[in-house]
Amino acid sequence: MNKMLQYVIATFSTCISIPVFGQQLAGTWKLIAADKILPDGRQAADYGDNPHGIAIFTNNGHYTVEIFHNDRQRFASGDREKGTPEEYRNAMLTMSCHFGTYEVDTVKNRIRFHIDKASFPNADGTSRENTFSLKDDQLSWQLPPRPNGEIPLSVFTRIR
Repeated sequence: MNKMLQYVIATFSTCISIPVFGQQLAGTWKLIAADKILPDGRQAADYGDNPHGIAIFTNNGHYTVEIFHNDRQRFASGDREKGTPEEYRNAMLTMSCHFGTYEVDTVKNRIRFHIDKASFPNADGTSRENTFSLKDDQLSWQLPPRPNGEIPLSVFTRIR
């Protein structure tokens, strides 16, 4: 009986620690790096040397993430409906945005994004789990490897 009670307490403690830790993510975060880890282990800028972005996590499990390359090409026409194929391609490849709800697994150091909508339409309505790290006011996570073997890495600092 005593071992069963210890098991129940340990299981319950693990379950309630997840939302508490998720609340540690609550707030606004400024992007400080949007890099990629190359197949040979080197780390390189993925969205330019000075990417811009923000992540917002609410206490009740909602989020938004926006990442932009610092050097984005403007449309020559000045009209977003009259871009060239190259301008549309550049616009798509110099941003990564999504929003929805999130969950945190403190045991596995994973964050699960339930993506409502994203700048890449194929991600709409999907879920994605990323390994994350939270140290003081720095939050980072890695995405699953891309087909070419690169692993995107996003690093944020808390806005106070």
